[in-house]
Amino acid sequence: MHKAEYIWFDGRQMPWDEARVHSMSTALHYGLAAFEGVRAYRHDDGRGHSFRLADHLSRLEGSCKTLRLPLAYDRATLTKATDSLLTANQLGDAYIRPIAFQGCGTLGVYSPRNPSHVAIAAFAWGAYLGEEGLRNGVRCMVSSFRRYSLDSGVAQAKLSGQYIVSYLAKREAIEHGFDEAIQLAGDGSVAEGSGENLFLVFDRKLHTPPSALVLLGVTRDTIITLARDDGMEVVERPIARGELYFADEAFLCGTAAEVTPIREIDHRPVGEGKPGPITQRIQSLFADAVRGRIERYQSWCGKA
Repeated sequence: MHKAEYIWFDGRQMPWDEARVHSMSTALHYGLAAFEGVRAYRHDDGRGHSFRLADHLSRLEGSCKTLRLPLAYDRATLTKATDSLLTANQLGDAYIRPIAFQGCGTLGVYSPRNPSHVAIAAFAWGAYLGEEGLRNGVRCMVSSFRRYSLDSGVAQAKLSGQYIVSYLAKREAIEHGFDEAIQLAGDGSVAEGSGENLFLVFDRKLHTPPSALVLLGVTRDTIITLARDDGMEVVERPIARGELYFADEAFLCGTAAEVTPIREIDHRPVGEGKPGPITQRIQSLFADAVRGRIERYQSWCGKA
């Protein structure tokens, strides 16, 4: 497990091993929790700066609202806690995991009076799908485990309980010799990876599934902004499974995965079977933006 010296738990920065959760917590039994994944990047000033932390915390607030789970700390407090944690753990490049969850009290699916808790961890974590994957692309399969349909889940929220399906899809992919899964939506159209949003390239245009079907990814929004500002056309639309096999290029994106090319889907090469020029351009723009090297996007970068 990734580990750092300090963690923030319910308003206090403490040694990592002292952050304990009771085994009868509602979150453990019923998945009643919401979380975020945020990255910090070392800038030219030598310090770690969180990337789009305000947008991640805004989504956390929305996810908690979806669950009607009280978020005990405001955005300013969580921002300060995150910055302090990066400094205390002496982190430049880092992965940050805030989580809000319901604790123990009454056991049952409906336990509204149980207390809520908030924790933030920050630690060093490299490429989620591997450095080799970032350079040369990953192999994906379409999973038999579909995303929740629009009337049985909340795709836009980052809710812990919903990730059971992602876990099953990812495990299926790994056990079949692939790096990652691509999940279909309830209607059979393409949704996203087990923990990433998905983009395809056709005729130098970016295509991505509509927001109603997928997690409202902060990295997804970043890619759309970077691409459009760079003069690319971005189309949000339903995508049929078969279109995966005709794409010129494809890539996954997310806080953990960053921008990871896809070189193969279901044993079929994507394009020439290697990262294409559009994907490489997006990777380059993203790398410069997260490290504060593009002036127009410096407002996305926090301070530690």
